[in-house]
Amino acid sequence: MELRHLRYFVAVAEELHFLRAAQRLHIEQSPLSRAIKELETNLGVKLFERTTRSTRLTRAGEVFLEESRRVFSALAQASASARGAATGHKGRLCIGFAEGVAHPRLSDLLARYRAQAGEVELKIMQMPLEQQVKALHAGSLDAGFAFAPVNRNGIRADPVWVDPVAVILPSRHPLAAKSQIQLTEIAGEPLVLCGGEAGMDRNMELEAALLAAHALPNVVDYAENHQVQLTLVGAGYGLGFVLATQAETIQRPDIVVRQITSPPPLVKTFLIYRGDESSGLVSCFLKWARSIS
Repeated sequence: MELRHLRYFVAVAEELHFLRAAQRLHIEQSPLSRAIKELETNLGVKLFERTTRSTRLTRAGEVFLEESRRVFSALAQASASARGAATGHKGRLCIGFAEGVAHPRLSDLLARYRAQAGEVELKIMQMPLEQQVKALHAGSLDAGFAFAPVNRNGIRADPVWVDPVAVILPSRHPLAAKSQIQLTEIAGEPLVLCGGEAGMDRNMELEAALLAAHALPNVVDYAENHQVQLTLVGAGYGLGFVLATQAETIQRPDIVVRQITSPPPLVKTFLIYRGDESSGLVSCFLKWARSIS
């Protein structure tokens, strides 16, 4: 059985007239009749009752018409899905992000993408940079957001946004009375930074900014993650840093957030991806993310 047999059958079933069906299909009536006979032989059932005056469907023909229409509907959907994936409007994307990536920015970016590509399923996973790189190579990740400009082994990185850094300090700290703080005022203060893979790239930029402002870093602890950092700062172990875009998400009575002036350190976030990416869906997302950020 070939797809043309189904197409011919549907035409005859809907027209209930072989000549009109042949005209609709732009073929001669005789090959149409042969195709219907071949179909009935293959199925082992009679699909039409024919007389010199009329053509009508048998019960088997009625059931086969319903199923044939489902086949063509499925084919149309498959074609539409394939075209949607090729043009970046349908499919599934897996996006990674490093701990500490500015959540308000990332949430806004993904929300706006979902609004214009509603048929794309997004799976979001938090993972350190090196895990993102491995997952990109393995094909289990389509793109990621991190703090390092990775350019190795076929992985590429584009800067997508820059965030100023704010300082967090215990609410009872003397500097908490000020609305803004200069880097030189932090010189010698004990610092609690985020450690591990997530914090390493940010910390390098922060420490370089402190040195440039002649404020020698005095790191007393590297917290396991952001929540531990907040706990240690709130307990008075030292000061810390957060991205300014995340500052409004910190609502704790034991911690205050203050802007840094003259000028504040800046941290870049990068979009990382496979340099040889050929998927239309992924390529469209990368292009969109670069333009919208």
